[in-house]
Amino acid sequence: MGLFVKRPESGEAASLYSIGLNKTLLIIGLGNMGKEYDSTRHNIGFTCLDAFAKTNEFPNWIEKKDLKVLLTSHTLADTRVILAKPTTMMNLSGAAVLNVINFYKIIPECVLVVHDELDITFGQIRTRVGGSDAGHNGIKSIIEKIGEEFGRVRIGIGPKTPDQIDSVDFVLQNFSKSEHAKLPALTRETSAVLSEWIYVGNQQLPHETRSFLI
Repeated sequence: MGLFVKRPESGEAASLYSIGLNKTLLIIGLGNMGKEYDSTRHNIGFTCLDAFAKTNEFPNWIEKKDLKVLLTSHTLADTRVILAKPTTMMNLSGAAVLNVINFYKIIPECVLVVHDELDITFGQIRTRVGGSDAGHNGIKSIIEKIGEEFGRVRIGIGPKTPDQIDSVDFVLQNFSKSEHAKLPALTRETSAVLSEWIYVGNQQLPHETRSFLI
């Protein structure tokens, strides 16, 4: 597990339209809207972003229908941090991401996407910049709209069990009872990754694997 930078205290909550900050970072959580998807593996990006927002005292989410997202914004370490959850279905996430980066004039290198990854074992979180979509339709949609050079926080949800189950059916299932008990550890570790990216201040996301299971 990597060492984390000690975080200074957060600044006051920032307006979604405030200006004059040194830099702006955008963190996207991927998932599907609707109560039937809330606890599914495919929505772990939403779950992690909600936990990060709560821990860091972001304001309530605001729906921006013109941008097709739920948004909240806060100032952390003299950095304006915008959190966004697309209100499109997962496979159309790229349209929402493009809307947000165009509206706030954010370059892809200042974008971080948190999402599930079936090819990574539950208990592991992998980070990297760029690369293929690895069969993830949300990431595929984003790449089609803004290219590959954005950061990814890839949350392991595998392996698929039973092996013969269709992948779509598996990711849209709820976590198992034992996995669900470990979700607080998962969201804490993901929040640490996001905080490190923000507070280090250079937007350099390492290519590494972290484990949150003891």
